[in-house]
Amino acid sequence: MRVNLSVAIVAMVDRNSTNPNFEEYDWDEKTQSVILSSFFWGYIVTQVPAGKLAQTYGAKIMLIFAMAICSVLNILTPLGASYGGWKLVCASRVFQGLCQGFIFPSTHTLLSKWAPVSERGKLSTYCYSGAQFGTVIMLSASGFLASSFLGWPSVFYVAGFAGVFWSVLWYFFGGNSPSEFKSISPEEKEFIEKSLNVGEKVSVIHAEIEHLKSTPWMQIFTSLPFLSLMLVHCGHNWGFWTLLTKIPTYMKNVLDMDIKQNALLSALPYLAMCLMSYVFSYLADVLSRREVIPLSVSRKLFNSIGHLIPMFALVALGYVTKDNVDLAVGLLTIAVGINSATYLGFQVNHIDLAPNHAGVLMGITNGAANVMSIIAPLLVGFVVQDSTDPYQWRLVFFISAAIYLVGNTLFVIFGRTEIQTWNNPEPKLAMTAKEKEVEEGRCQK
Repeated sequence: MRVNLSVAIVAMVDRNSTNPNFEEYDWDEKTQSVILSSFFWGYIVTQVPAGKLAQTYGAKIMLIFAMAICSVLNILTPLGASYGGWKLVCASRVFQGLCQGFIFPSTHTLLSKWAPVSERGKLSTYCYSGAQFGTVIMLSASGFLASSFLGWPSVFYVAGFAGVFWSVLWYFFGGNSPSEFKSISPEEKEFIEKSLNVGEKVSVIHAEIEHLKSTPWMQIFTSLPFLSLMLVHCGHNWGFWTLLTKIPTYMKNVLDMDIKQNALLSALPYLAMCLMSYVFSYLADVLSRREVIPLSVSRKLFNSIGHLIPMFALVALGYVTKDNVDLAVGLLTIAVGINSATYLGFQVNHIDLAPNHAGVLMGITNGAANVMSIIAPLLVGFVVQDSTDPYQWRLVFFISAAIYLVGNTLFVIFGRTEIQTWNNPEPKLAMTAKEKEVEEGRCQK
């Protein structure tokens, strides 16, 4: 649902469409850019509140409402375009962004409750690789759907009804935690909770006030491990969104190749990212089971792989000529595909630092990082005055590579995997008998 408009809008404004049975719109490039960016206006706003709400009321209900509302809005998009034009489509995308702002913080909150420490990286990879899988499906099927008898509206119908179907499944099969999920076996519940130390150091009173506990904002924003995590997330989004939003323009104007015309080729980097995420997950699992390296080294190792190899690929891409288009496609695929190693690096580190506040931490870093995803394409527009000049594009690649390097270096130096002291501050739960006696004496006096 996040990428389907990027695909459908090509057919929506195509006056030479091979399927003229559906309405077409006279939206110029500026209008299209506003529509495509409007999703992120809402997406950024709800990141931090979503983490707090998921922590307080449970991630299950947050995901149900977020996905169901977003899905219905997707289904209604063609109707909105017909009756309200680009302004109503824009408004719909803002609300869809508001809804999807709940997805990552809620997912992180769930992982903090469900993922045993030994399987945390693997399970987070399975969850977040779904984003790339969905993108592959949408890009690959978009041409067929738009040219079919259902036309470009079917792009929204397929994604929307898939979301509705998922919401129904999630209502019956989702659960906030093992303790609240009735269908879990006692053995699995015990395994997960023992891994997460649930119940061993928590009193009954502590459990009752857990949902009321305030978020330690000051400690979070003065924590070097968290600040390094936020900066590496921002650097990651800068490079990733530079690749995904501007590389097609570079390959069209500099290399005389428009990969947007080939849906399968456009999907190739995403497919590589999806597949490589499982390769890296397997490698991390092997290293963990054999206790080859500690968790902190594993996080930093995979994060470095996910940033440094794409960094070199970006620099090399700036020197590719028109005679080596295949090499350019290969470098682009490597840059995006290897990036999936970060699923086992910084992207799961929120749960390492503070499982009780994982959703809030993800909301903060993802919100800040998505500001970068808006700024990065704007900077490209400022640097590249002549889109056919390879030297100007080379500067863009060097800037992105430098940001990758700085972000990863900060994470390697300051990143930590130990649970931070502010994750679970010890509350004063009850007075001892002696304390009660002293307090009663004070009251009588």
